[in-house]
Amino acid sequence: MLEAKNLSKSYGSHKALNNLNLTIGPGEIFALLGQNGAGKTTTINLFLGFIEPTSGIALINGISVAENPQETKKHLAYIPETVMLYPNLTGLENLEYFSSLAGFDYSKQDLSELLATAGLQNQAFKQRLGGYSKGMRQKVGIAIAVAKKAKVLLLDEPTSGLDPKASNEFSEILKNLTLHGTAILMATHDIFRAREVASRIGIMNQGHLQSVLDAGSISANELEDLYLKTV
Repeated sequence: MLEAKNLSKSYGSHKALNNLNLTIGPGEIFALLGQNGAGKTTTINLFLGFIEPTSGIALINGISVAENPQETKKHLAYIPETVMLYPNLTGLENLEYFSSLAGFDYSKQDLSELLATAGLQNQAFKQRLGGYSKGMRQKVGIAIAVAKKAKVLLLDEPTSGLDPKASNEFSEILKNLTLHGTAILMATHDIFRAREVASRIGIMNQGHLQSVLDAGSISANELEDLYLKTV
């Protein structure tokens, strides 16, 4: 569902991403670990089409992002560190608006079921987003992704600022999405959350993907040791 082939991005003499090769299949969660400036967000932005590669190619569902940006956006959803929604609209209204932009016309019952599936409490459906916690906004973001029938989900520091309970709930929602074949790329600093939720983990440093690990084959402490040695 996601593929990078010799993907690079330079800003003058600075290589933000250097020759990335990566494939993420349906139902897989790939976590990118690395410090600020390692190339994680650059990778996400290249798949989103927010920036153009200096060389190489980013593919979504086999389609080139650079050549067909509008077509690839039909297949993906994006949840940044701070989800940008309309604070004066309710959770239900935000979901209705963003799903309609994607060409879907859901009933109020369907919208409510989507929010419930994303883990949002029923009493919050008709409350304005301005009063939501970050974890609640993230759940609306997940509901929008499901409503769009996104095959690919891109996440940039999704658990940053969440308390342990909200972070755990978010992880469980992601795991549930993979059961429906969603491919997930998650950029994060959270070593232990990456170990818990991901299928595979990549460690980035200075634009290079240094290591790719099977999450089930390494303990959290071993991953932390490897991460510290890499960065």
